[in-house]
Amino acid sequence: MSLKKYQASLAAAGVVLLGWSGLCGPSVAQTAEPTRIVVKNFMFQPTSLTVKVGSTVTWTNMDEEPHTVVSSSGLFRSNGLDTKDSFSFKFDKAGTYTFVCSIHPQMVGKIVVQ
Repeated sequence: MSLKKYQASLAAAGVVLLGWSGLCGPSVAQTAEPTRIVVKNFMFQPTSLTVKVGSTVTWTNMDEEPHTVVSSSGLFRSNGLDTKDSFSFKFDKAGTYTFVCSIHPQMVGKIVVQ
């Protein structure tokens, strides 16, 4: 194979790979909205999160102390979360949902579902 044919083959393969990766990998426009809350330094981070109806929010405890996630309305309640444990809840209805750590009531947060 001549050098020119080899270079043309490589260029064609690159175009195919770029097109394929565009189909398989998420683009910026396709990236899912953030639905994670980290529990760290005795705080929910972020303290307020806005998501779409049908979103599942996951809280992950990154503190060395156990924490809980309890909605003020009683809609959801986690067990005690040890370090690196997670709790998830799917929000099926629009509204504003406040939550607290029942062990450390100064830790509060809010989910706005649109």
